[in-house]
Amino acid sequence: MEKGKDKVGTFHFVTESYLLDFRGRISIPVIGTYLLHAASIHAAERGFGFNDMNDRHTTWVLSRLAIEMDSYPGISEQITLYTWVEEVTRLFTHRCFALAGGDGKTFGYARSIWAAIDVETRRPAPLDIEGLSAYIADRPCPIEKPGKIAPVENRTAGEPYRVRYSDLDINGHLNSIKYMEHLLDLFDLELVRQKDIHRFEIAYLAEGRYGMPLTLHAEETSPGTYTMAICHEERAICRAAVTWR
Repeated sequence: MEKGKDKVGTFHFVTESYLLDFRGRISIPVIGTYLLHAASIHAAERGFGFNDMNDRHTTWVLSRLAIEMDSYPGISEQITLYTWVEEVTRLFTHRCFALAGGDGKTFGYARSIWAAIDVETRRPAPLDIEGLSAYIADRPCPIEKPGKIAPVENRTAGEPYRVRYSDLDINGHLNSIKYMEHLLDLFDLELVRQKDIHRFEIAYLAEGRYGMPLTLHAEETSPGTYTMAICHEERAICRAAVTWR
């Protein structure tokens, strides 16, 4: 491990008014943006960032993400975000997060699974297990790991959507956060007004591209729990599960 580089990364944010939803709190997609920012910087400072991976003709892709929140920060609140690598396998690395307030109280946790793909073939690329394992931290993350999400697309009529310019990321594909935003836009505003998302989980299955026609699906599978999907030509490019309380 490089001298001076702690295994656990620490990042600081202040909730700005332009990032808050109509309730005056940060949303799941904004939290997702914080997580991706911290993961990117943490990896780059340790030799595994976007430019380092690009030099190896590979790039990181987010495979799964689970966010579990007990409470949500409001305006001008300080957030300390901790991130660390929990496990590394040949094709996947597991990264955890904890979000705490200025008083040290924990707002929530998150778990993510990342893979590297070849930039030319878009096929999985093996990871540097030895190099990445030097940053594995023995720190608990007390939420369930992302699991398998049941298909819902064959049981519900989908809402149409077409991928636009503002949806695209640096790789020219549908941005990871945009998947989340489009799915959460399916919920009625009254539900959002009355309840909070306790757990949001998403599995990315395929890349969305500019102009691609999509359908967005959601079904309440038990009280307060929804299974969701984004599909292209009746095949899911992502699945998600949302629990409200």
